[in-house]
Amino acid sequence: MTSLPADFGQHLSRDRRRSAHTVRAYEATAVRLIQFLGEHWGEAVDGAALGRIGGADLRAYLAHRRAQGLGNSAAARELSAIRTFLKWSGGDDASPRIKGPRVKKGVPRPISPADAVALAEEVVEDAAEPWIGARDWAILMLLYGAGLRIGEAVGLTGAVLPLGETMAVTGKRDKTRIVPLLPQVRQAIDDYVAASPWPVDRGAALFRGAKGGPLSAGVVRKSVQGARTRLGLADRTTPHALRHSFATHLLGRGADLRQLQELLGHASLSSTQIYTAVDAAHLLDVYRNAHPHG
Repeated sequence: MTSLPADFGQHLSRDRRRSAHTVRAYEATAVRLIQFLGEHWGEAVDGAALGRIGGADLRAYLAHRRAQGLGNSAAARELSAIRTFLKWSGGDDASPRIKGPRVKKGVPRPISPADAVALAEEVVEDAAEPWIGARDWAILMLLYGAGLRIGEAVGLTGAVLPLGETMAVTGKRDKTRIVPLLPQVRQAIDDYVAASPWPVDRGAALFRGAKGGPLSAGVVRKSVQGARTRLGLADRTTPHALRHSFATHLLGRGADLRQLQELLGHASLSSTQIYTAVDAAHLLDVYRNAHPHG
């Protein structure tokens, strides 16, 4: 076994700032791939050998993993990790282009916490530059960790800095609400500001495009679309679905509906009920438990 998987793991941790969970998973995938190729080719596998890997080799590897019980979604994620590994070891054109396993449509909403994090990490991994990856991570954290709409996130200006425990967000009909910021969300924004090559002015857009102009929501949607395809997630896995997941996960932990309504910036409680896609009877139970005298 070469040192490539360990070096790859160090790259993900040090240069790409991936989570410890992702580093372990991706490094383990690299180990499995090299072990398989060693047996498949009957020779030691180093960086040069990886450069000649073909589509047939990857299909053989996936078939081997499927025989071990790997499901479609997990196989799609493993293929994504392999592409990242091969790109790191040999450059942009090192990974053969093969279609991932077909994943059954209609994955139940909301997105699970694990899928939400995997989606954000996949977007970051595919970013053209580290600062763009930091930008996209910060935006997706605002959607999933603070419940912002994509338009609200890209519409933030430098006036929100320095960050505190809350942030004033202007939503639909110019209505301003106060949103709590988790430490992870604040850290993601601070990391982006530190990495960005563009100055942050109070009256200018906080999140910038690759050429320095205000970031378009469409750019984020396109990145998420590519990431969900690579991960085998449902078509409904969109930036707005992250906001939806923020709401439903809070409800699942017994959040107060009126407070949730304020956090989301909804004009009425009925909007909150429809948005969370939770049946009305369950919502009323949660509401009555939270407000026994309401």
